[in-house]
Amino acid sequence: MNIDEARVSRRNLLRGAIAGAVLLPFGASLASCAAPGGGGGTGDEQPQGDVTADNPFGVAANSTIDAVIFDGGYGTDYVEKAAEVLQGSHDGVTATIAASTKIAQELQPRFVGGTPPDLIDNSGANSIGWNTILDQLETLDDVLEANNLEGEKIADTLYGGVKAPGTFGGEFKALNYVMTTYGLWYSKSLFDSNGWDVPTSWQDLADLGAQAKEQGKYLFLWGKEAATYYQTFVVDSAIIQGGDEVRLALENLEEGCWSHPVIQDILTTFHELIQSGYVKPGGSGTQFTQAQASWSNGQEALLYPSGSWIENEMKDQTADGFEMAGIAELPFDGNQTTPQGTMRAEAGEPFVVPSNAENPAGGKELLRTMLSKEAATYFAQEKLSPPIVKGVVPADGFGSSALVSQTEMLEAAGQNVFTVKFINLYGMNSDQLPIWNSFLDGKMSVEEITKQLQDLTDRVREDDSIEKIPAT
Repeated sequence: MNIDEARVSRRNLLRGAIAGAVLLPFGASLASCAAPGGGGGTGDEQPQGDVTADNPFGVAANSTIDAVIFDGGYGTDYVEKAAEVLQGSHDGVTATIAASTKIAQELQPRFVGGTPPDLIDNSGANSIGWNTILDQLETLDDVLEANNLEGEKIADTLYGGVKAPGTFGGEFKALNYVMTTYGLWYSKSLFDSNGWDVPTSWQDLADLGAQAKEQGKYLFLWGKEAATYYQTFVVDSAIIQGGDEVRLALENLEEGCWSHPVIQDILTTFHELIQSGYVKPGGSGTQFTQAQASWSNGQEALLYPSGSWIENEMKDQTADGFEMAGIAELPFDGNQTTPQGTMRAEAGEPFVVPSNAENPAGGKELLRTMLSKEAATYFAQEKLSPPIVKGVVPADGFGSSALVSQTEMLEAAGQNVFTVKFINLYGMNSDQLPIWNSFLDGKMSVEEITKQLQDLTDRVREDDSIEKIPAT
């Protein structure tokens, strides 16, 4: 088979129906993929194949690849597609793709028992805290040094800075697959029809909330599992306003970090918006996608803070003609210390390969396949979000106004982008959810939310059993 024929074959595999990649409920994968005798694969016990240009990690013929993928806004089909391509080019290799929404609860016992999967998408509100598994993960530099399926060095095909979110203590342990932009999302058609101006700072939100109320709408709404989306909004806005001084205090778990004046200014303004009735009540008792549908389909609220996965997550529950668009998160006022356009944008959806897995070579090969141009283009078109592979999103964003917005935000920001790691690094999100649900419900003052967030931060900082990774 020549190169062109191989590309056609891969394209047909990628676009064809899923045949060999098996999608299992999580429990079904445990019995079928557990190692004999309950032991994980190490050293000579791991299957070994010949290392070649087409098999850079030495995946053994007739081996099995066990992947557990977070079933969130991006679903799991893009990994299933890559698995199908891999199976078509490796003799007898089978990939099982298990979907999970509770990564930590379901996979921590497998790490403890020595039987982790070969590839994990450690994402979602219930992801595993990085500090608990970093020493059990492969470094992934060799994946970026390998050639993709088209014969190009993978590192040369990716956006800049994609290693940063997955680098801990100087070691590259997690490959984040999606270029995630964090912003405020809205319906352009709704704003245009009402003559509303898109806000440029937190100072604009009270007036916009009043205008929404006149139309029987709210400024914001939320769902219980996603209450911390508003923490992200507050923290990112504070960093945009105050720069690294704010970011590093939070990232390094400093005493009094939540009492920084910029954070307090934003929390105070937010509390006033809640008390003014501009935030739809009852979110703490509403499932988050139901709440999001009230925004995207019911158009009950004007703005929703989220990462760029939101369009794909709600594509079946978005009103016709909605014209979803996004802007970068807001500075507090016109005196921000960072350059205009500064935003949080980072490679997200972190994939890891446990060293003690049965087939880590297979996990890396599945990642390599996902980083091909064809697989990355499939992801961009189907998920309406850009992967870390460059040059796969056309100018029209495949007809997606939200994807066009992401491109515009990234172009406006240039190199002025930042990431925030401390929440996921120390597995804090689950403990922060009830705090933010109470605050959004109007049941907590600024002083109370500050104390509870700081108490949680202090507990993590003072727990000597938790390894701390300094931020710079």
